[in-house]
Amino acid sequence: MKQSTAQILREYGPFQGVKDVAGVTYDGQHVWFASGDRLNALDPATGELDRTLAIAADAGAAFDGQHLYQIADGVIQKIDPATGTVISIIPAPGGGGDSGMAWSEGSLWVGQYRERRIHQVDPATGHVVRTITSDRFVTGVTWVGGDLWHGTWEGDVSDLRRIDPETGAVLERLDLPAGTSVSGLESDGADRLFCGGSTSGVVRAVRRPER
Repeated sequence: MKQSTAQILREYGPFQGVKDVAGVTYDGQHVWFASGDRLNALDPATGELDRTLAIAADAGAAFDGQHLYQIADGVIQKIDPATGTVISIIPAPGGGGDSGMAWSEGSLWVGQYRERRIHQVDPATGHVVRTITSDRFVTGVTWVGGDLWHGTWEGDVSDLRRIDPETGAVLERLDLPAGTSVSGLESDGADRLFCGGSTSGVVRAVRRPER
């Protein structure tokens, strides 16, 4: 396993009215992050919030290229990002114990925090296609370049880890400074990983190491 210290490139926030950052996703232009009663669109170039959607948003977020997906109250909402309209709702696999979420290859990938699992979920029905087991609490989840990453947060310790999507074995780990929490995770498709900062109210950009 490769192990190194995470390089924090930038910290965004805290933001007015945001007490807790949960799920994080990226639409190619904005970093969307959940903050309880709304989804916020952050411009990573300027650090400013361009818009918000008033919608329940207390866990993972994902983007499929057209729609946003947001976990809240034990369900996954499919959302039109232009209007904030909820198009459909499916059950979340953890039934309220869900954490991060990502989109890849036509599926949603949903973390279960304390159960230390990541589920591949059918976005139309909520059916669990398969499950990957981790050896740490699972917070944020993201795919980039065929690699599966997830965040951890246990006690005062957080890290980002690249895992084998078949076995769950840890292939690489980025250790974050003590006291730095990771509550959401998303890639920009290149060299940045965006991390939700939970009760710190911030979003952090961390450099993704080259393979």
